[in-house]
Amino acid sequence: MSTILFGLLLIVLAFLGSPLFSIIGAIALLAFTAVDIDTSAIIVEMYRLASQPTLIAIPLFTFAGYILAESNTPKRLVALSQAFFGWIQGGLAIVALVSCAIFTAFTGASGVTIIALGGLLYPILLKEGYNEKFSLGLLTTSGSLGLLFPPSLPLILYSMVASNSRTIGGMTPDVTIDKLFVAGIVPGILLVTILSIYSIRQGKRAKVQTIPFNWQRVKSAVKDAAWEIPLPFLIIGGIYGGFFTATEAAAVTAFYVLIVEVFIYKDLKLFSDIPRIMQESMVLVGAILVILGCAMGLTNYLIDEEVPMKLFALIQQFISSRVVFLILLNIFLLIVGMMMDIFSAIIVVVPLIIPIATAYEINPVHLGIIFLTNLEIGYLTPPVGLNLFISSFRFEKPVSQVVRAVLPYIGVLLIALILITYIPELSLFMVDFFGVK
Repeated sequence: MSTILFGLLLIVLAFLGSPLFSIIGAIALLAFTAVDIDTSAIIVEMYRLASQPTLIAIPLFTFAGYILAESNTPKRLVALSQAFFGWIQGGLAIVALVSCAIFTAFTGASGVTIIALGGLLYPILLKEGYNEKFSLGLLTTSGSLGLLFPPSLPLILYSMVASNSRTIGGMTPDVTIDKLFVAGIVPGILLVTILSIYSIRQGKRAKVQTIPFNWQRVKSAVKDAAWEIPLPFLIIGGIYGGFFTATEAAAVTAFYVLIVEVFIYKDLKLFSDIPRIMQESMVLVGAILVILGCAMGLTNYLIDEEVPMKLFALIQQFISSRVVFLILLNIFLLIVGMMMDIFSAIIVVVPLIIPIATAYEINPVHLGIIFLTNLEIGYLTPPVGLNLFISSFRFEKPVSQVVRAVLPYIGVLLIALILITYIPELSLFMVDFFGVK
């Protein structure tokens, strides 16, 4: 009876806005107590998490992303994209898509992209002749674009959580950071490309002005961003060239970005800006790690009690088709993406769906790309997608107006989602081609 009352109390606390880590931790404690298992099992899981060498990649990449967000990198990135794509009819929209995608890959949190780049791009789009609805929808959508590109923090977190899960057969899924970094490239390019095609079509319809291609402008933009252009190539080339691991790449990235933005561009001050940025970035990291630590304990309980196996047995009674399962999985993940932030969703949901999906013979790396693509779209999905509210706040527009603006983009992204879901080669081709382990 006391267990039931405690469970009801947790539900009430969750609705009252209690921190997610406290709810997850309390559920784990309650669950282990109910089956007479020592609750020290949760502490053991936290220790196991702390001993993972890949853990250090999270704070380092987050710190690097926050430095880029606080510097003048967004302006240089927009100028560079504009120099290369501004001559295309609808090219400024492509500039927004490419700039936001690259920026989000480093910051990880879509809200940062909307705040940092949205205010810069929105007035430019309106000035060049794009209508308000199109511009608002484009920037709201672009805020979560790029989560599939390395060194995206959600890719790293998914790898960590998936690697701590178990399949129904008791095996550990082979989901390394290196595999996910490669697997996300083609689907990420697909998302940018399909949105670019839509943007070009809208640009032609609106007859927006173009910027004539000018080699002098290109040279100037490349010169201005000369120290930031090599960054993606340094990370990807370093990892897959065998020069360093993904964790070492995080240290190289953080050090490189710090030197470039503080001592070369001098956008930030070492003794005033950097301590503040460290504090702000580690608040996000701390929240992720606390939730992750509590969730690992709960995951251990779910595995011990064979909850995923029981869920699979239940689902299999009604769904035998892999195609139908993928449809329902996408619907479920869209709802999850709408209701939860991406980090919480990965930590809470992945241990449950990995065993079930692998039982339907879905590659766990491919599943990761499906998962993150759904969450990208979930950020835009009304009525409570996170990007809708961030965009409403940033551009001072009613949420209802933002919702109307993003609906066409959701339709376009759903087409891409179907392709990514049912053509696994889009995610796995490069992994197999390069033999990534």
